[in-house]
Amino acid sequence: MGTAAPVAALEVGGTTRFVRAPWKVELTSYTTNVGQIPAEYFFTLRLDPDAGAALGTLTIQQIRGADWQFPFSVDRTRAFLGVPRREGTPVRVQASFDAAARRFNLLFPEPVLPGQTITVSLRPWANPSQADTYLFQVVAFPAGPAPVASPVGVGTLRIYQPTDR
Repeated sequence: MGTAAPVAALEVGGTTRFVRAPWKVELTSYTTNVGQIPAEYFFTLRLDPDAGAALGTLTIQQIRGADWQFPFSVDRTRAFLGVPRREGTPVRVQASFDAAARRFNLLFPEPVLPGQTITVSLRPWANPSQADTYLFQVVAFPAGPAPVASPVGVGTLRIYQPTDR
């Protein structure tokens, strides 16, 4: 199996842009009850084969939800090629989390190539303490100088309050 050819980014006026940006994010979680442990949120993006640039950075920001305080274990953030429960090759990711803005910044030291599907796993210590619909805005940045942001979409996470019968 040979090495993939390098991807030439589309540079316009000193900026790097996607020709065909990722346009959809899928958020998957297998734990959906209030306070449930362990919790893991999978954000999956598919890069178009004709994207024109590799994926260099993602931001994931909570934009809705009743609980704005539940903490994440940033050092357990991980990424891989493929989809949840069918994980492929691990992808190196450097993660930081701005708790006040509720925003993750995810840098891929080896950019994700066009045509690949990548999943990022974020791990809170536990699910939020209040039932609600939580929304996370995802923005992609191509690898290259002065990357131009491309909004990908919003991932929806529903957290439920179990009822006793």
